[in-house]
Amino acid sequence: MSKPIQKERTRAHESTSAIERLYISMRHLFSRGFYKPMGVSGETLRKSLLSLRPEIYGSIAEDKTELNGLVYVIERLPEGIEECQFIYLTADEGYRNSKFKAIVPPKRRRNCYRIDKNQMNIEITRGRSEIYDILTHLTFLFIESHKIKDRVVINNGESFIREWLLLEDIVLHNKTLTDEEKDVIVVHLGNILGRTYDEIYDAYNTFSTEENPNRFFHLIYWLGKLAINESLYDQKRSIKFSSVLTEEIGHHYYGELWANSIKKVLLDNGLIERPIHIISANMHSVMNSIYGKNALPKEAKKHKDFQLFELLSNSNSSALQSAVKNYASENGLIYIKDTSGTNINVQVIDTDKVDFDTNSFNKVNSVGEKPVIIVMDYAFGEQAFETMDELLKPYKTGGNTIHLDVQSVSIMGKAGILEGGKGDIMIPSSHIFEGTADNYPFKNELSKKDLEGFGVQVFDGAMITVLGTSLQNKDLLKFFHDSTWNVIGLEMEGAHYQKAIQSASKIRGNISENVKVRYAYYASDNPLETGATLASGGLGMSGVTPTYAITQKILEQIF
Repeated sequence: MSKPIQKERTRAHESTSAIERLYISMRHLFSRGFYKPMGVSGETLRKSLLSLRPEIYGSIAEDKTELNGLVYVIERLPEGIEECQFIYLTADEGYRNSKFKAIVPPKRRRNCYRIDKNQMNIEITRGRSEIYDILTHLTFLFIESHKIKDRVVINNGESFIREWLLLEDIVLHNKTLTDEEKDVIVVHLGNILGRTYDEIYDAYNTFSTEENPNRFFHLIYWLGKLAINESLYDQKRSIKFSSVLTEEIGHHYYGELWANSIKKVLLDNGLIERPIHIISANMHSVMNSIYGKNALPKEAKKHKDFQLFELLSNSNSSALQSAVKNYASENGLIYIKDTSGTNINVQVIDTDKVDFDTNSFNKVNSVGEKPVIIVMDYAFGEQAFETMDELLKPYKTGGNTIHLDVQSVSIMGKAGILEGGKGDIMIPSSHIFEGTADNYPFKNELSKKDLEGFGVQVFDGAMITVLGTSLQNKDLLKFFHDSTWNVIGLEMEGAHYQKAIQSASKIRGNISENVKVRYAYYASDNPLETGATLASGGLGMSGVTPTYAITQKILEQIF
């Protein structure tokens, strides 16, 4: 008998296995309640991340320190976390009523609290995806911290290199440096981190703030210091999950509170029995598209088409932004600031109060109707299922059960693109859930043709809903793109939204089975291109055209 031919495992196979191990490991550690990231309990996480080598974490598997990945991670974790030996992940357990000051990372809406010099508490109110996000970022951070330790400890832990002692002196005494002194320490940091003078200086400028211009020096010192304490003095870092968090996860606790607050506003304003269109988007594009022209007649004359939205997107246009918000609130828009803990704010728009004679939309599809639009801010990963599932449920009040007349659900968001570049548009025909056999084909009311003619490229095809954008590497993405899956992009919420919509409409009968769905994404990055990952920075003004093109087409179909 001839021996069966053994297929060689490709990097894509290895990457898929690494992601599966990561998630199984994280769920196990969560159930366990605590672990030491650099100990035996965190070993699988570390090995899987080093095997995977995600694009977002750059040179994580090399000896030199990864600076772009460090920027990306630090922007999503609370300031000061590098100084903390103990990290607690908790539910919303009342810290907002304490004297602790909430620390909100610049690129993630989550409340964090510095309990003392050694402990940071991070509130988890957005589901498992948020836990996975934090744990992978922390694993990256701790791996990088041990690289620093390995470069500065000499003589079997008896002493440290000269550059490290100079950095320690500057940080512990919070010294103010002249430009010449700063240059000296930048050169020393280059030796510690294995990076060039220019790379260190760029990172220094990126982290620098008015309150702490030397923040980068402090960050590197404390990362290295805690790794040294761990290795030489057995002061192990640990991550713990509160018992309240482990009990609440998976039970839609925050999603139910959030959805009921929206339905109560609909009921109180006599809108709950009207035709409803749900849009998952940001908090400005729908409002500006409907109200911008009427709120700013002078500016609208000077700035035609999307130029008005570019003006409103400018950080210096706060007065104009306020004018649109004020006009909108007087003409049918109700703003619901989240108090549930989901961190998803909502706008309810009564279109019966919108002046269609002078704005940019003609009533064609909703003649004789008074549709209500619910605009919900972006969900995060699995939170999309929790919130949409709860929102589509009937509202029970005073012994009555009211089914919402949801006529359409539109999902607009940012995603990674696998062909094309930043600012291009993707129109999915199905969502494939990474790491499972789940796939969700659907009829998308938006088509490639709808979004052509705006000066950006448009692609259509399958999209993959990933377990975490920070866990993808080129080998895995090339497989999805080049194989018969023919994936055009990746995001984190699509499959979760569609699962909730399908179960509510096709199985549970909570909403009409004829509900229309629309999905469209604009590219925030191309992870297959070197230097074009999320770690390379945001879209800036180049995101205005695709954002408002998609918004315009969604609203045209509704109206």
